[in-house]
Amino acid sequence: MDNPNMPGMLKQLRQMQKDLVKAQKELAKETVSTEVGGVTVTITGDQRLTDLEISMDLLAQRDPAKLTKSIKEAVNQALEESRKLAQDRLGPLSSGLSF
Repeated sequence: MDNPNMPGMLKQLRQMQKDLVKAQKELAKETVSTEVGGVTVTITGDQRLTDLEISMDLLAQRDPAKLTKSIKEAVNQALEESRKLAQDRLGPLSSGLSF
């Protein structure tokens, strides 16, 4: 049994795929940054670490446990913001399906 809506659905899927690829490329260019305890982390929208800065004050403390904790917290916060950014940009593309 042929579905008369099939050509329209395929066209809609192809357009959505083009829009998704475009949005993913744009997302890779966007960044989010977070700062925790003297550590600043920058991550792209496609979750690639692009920058990690550690303040001289934090380094001067010579406290490896504090440094490690600050790095982990800053990275995790930046990753969470990156995921939210991706959801904001990519989520609407998948909600437009109507079959």
